[in-house]
Amino acid sequence: QVQVVESGGGLVQPGGSLRLSCAVSGTIFGAYFMAWYRQAPGKQRRLVATITSTGIANYTDSVKGRFTISQDNAKNTVYLQMNSLKLEDTAVYYCQMMSAIYGPYWGQGTQVTVSS
Repeated sequence: QVQVVESGGGLVQPGGSLRLSCAVSGTIFGAYFMAWYRQAPGKQRRLVATITSTGIANYTDSVKGRFTISQDNAKNTVYLQMNSLKLEDTAVYYCQMMSAIYGPYWGQGTQVTVSS
């Protein structure tokens, strides 16, 4: 049974920083990649960043240069470092493990609120 658990959300002022963590437990078979999504109030869940098992990262345009996705394979943990946060970054952030065999596993989400 694979479990995905996010942490690190909170309240931050515009221009501030937060680091989200995503811990994956359980036995993972086959290829997979990790992703961060976010869902703002009244909007659809949208992809923020992805990282492959070999460390290749991709970002949606709105966060390029501000957010960094990384992973610690020894700890089965993925991080999202968020800098220069803007009001529009406010959302619930979800971590996803996309298994090539079993499909997506989602975490419960962590709230990020950017407000002055």
